[in-house]
Amino acid sequence: MYKEIQNIFKLFRIINALAVFDAIFSIKNIKLSPIVLLYAKIIIFFSSKKHSHLTPGERLCRSLIKLGPSFIKLGQSLATRSDLIGDKMAYDLSQLQDKLLPFDFRQVKKTIENELKMPIKKIFKDFQEKPSAAASIAQVHFAKTTQGKKVAVKILRPKIEDAFEVDIKFFYWLVNLIETIKPNIRKLNLKQIVETFAQTVKIEMDLRLEAAAAAELKENFSDHDYFYVPEIDWERTSKRVLTLERINGIKINNRKALLKANKNPDEVLKKCTTALFKQIFEDGFFHADVHPGNQFLDKKGRIAVIDFGIMGRVDFKTRNFLAEILLGFLNGDYTRVAKIHFRAGYVSKKQSEELFAQACRAVGEPILKKPASEISIAQLISRLLKMAGDFEMETQPQLFLLQKTMLVSEGLGRELNPKINIWELTRPLMEEWLQKNKNPRKKIEKTVNDIKFALDHFPELIEKLEALTSQLKKEHS
Repeated sequence: MYKEIQNIFKLFRIINALAVFDAIFSIKNIKLSPIVLLYAKIIIFFSSKKHSHLTPGERLCRSLIKLGPSFIKLGQSLATRSDLIGDKMAYDLSQLQDKLLPFDFRQVKKTIENELKMPIKKIFKDFQEKPSAAASIAQVHFAKTTQGKKVAVKILRPKIEDAFEVDIKFFYWLVNLIETIKPNIRKLNLKQIVETFAQTVKIEMDLRLEAAAAAELKENFSDHDYFYVPEIDWERTSKRVLTLERINGIKINNRKALLKANKNPDEVLKKCTTALFKQIFEDGFFHADVHPGNQFLDKKGRIAVIDFGIMGRVDFKTRNFLAEILLGFLNGDYTRVAKIHFRAGYVSKKQSEELFAQACRAVGEPILKKPASEISIAQLISRLLKMAGDFEMETQPQLFLLQKTMLVSEGLGRELNPKINIWELTRPLMEEWLQKNKNPRKKIEKTVNDIKFALDHFPELIEKLEALTSQLKKEHS
């Protein structure tokens, strides 16, 4: 009963925050009681004028920031579901950057010393007490190691796991309440959104996993000098502390600063696009939080990235079909697009291939007939995902995160040069990649190389697993 009362109070807090920023529209499909509606309207009357210049998505972002860390992260998770919330709202939520008040340095020191089993002075020669960034799950401090290396240290917020666990339980309670009030809303599968959110947060709260993701991405670009991932300091990294090489550079979307430094924004855009293509299609492992605050142009002219808490994976089969589908759309070949969907098993064979091709044309024409600089492949994928229900299409969860990444990348491209479309830059890369992977000999070579790589790294993998198991045993003993 006590928990039920707590949940009800939290629900009123949500309605209050939404009303303050005139974002009640986000729950318009829920049947609110007349008293709650009146309460919301009174708040909106006194405060909505302050926020009338903001778009609906921006107003929702402000509400989520007011509600705190879990709601900010939930908003970022919702940004991947443009099929549910629309392209504009998804884009606004994808810009949601969680900047919160920092926690006390005494807690920072305590966490570092507890995790690394050593006084902070023996770990770092210099440690800046004021954080460079404070977010919902962690904050970052600049420091210098005892060896003199400049690093960035990420520390989890105290008791953040407990706070998120309470809020995730509330989200499940809220979804059950909404589905009870509006049974037809079950088709949106809101529970799946909460489940995905819970899994993402769980991964983000183990900074060893973020370190591993950064190391894998770095390895993927080891032979490419245009893209840089900072070195991980594994000796100063644990579940709640991540230490990595400090990155300096110009924010990737700062066109004026790039020009001032004699850097060509078009060349920068080309590097970003090439890196995005390689991550998605060649590696199937991509940085899924590519907002401008996480990307810089360093002194060597490389795209340097940070923050590896949210990463995406796409299996080879999906990459192959995605490249074919995108090229089919870009070439206006809707029959080919339909055939690929059926061949991949994304659409039930009970459906009409001709009718599906017609639907693809309805999706593609309004987007692809625009000027080249305005074409949005992210919007295209979003509309395809919305069409899923009409043609019994199999849901492709990995495409949601990918679609959000494409959306943010397109926005960045327009900031650097609104006349260039990143997909026209990518087209020849996709065509070459598809041609190479259609060759049976190449496929056999790839399989053999993959097996060889796995065998070569097997002892190393066993070592890492044993070390992790030993560490986990110590933590639980």
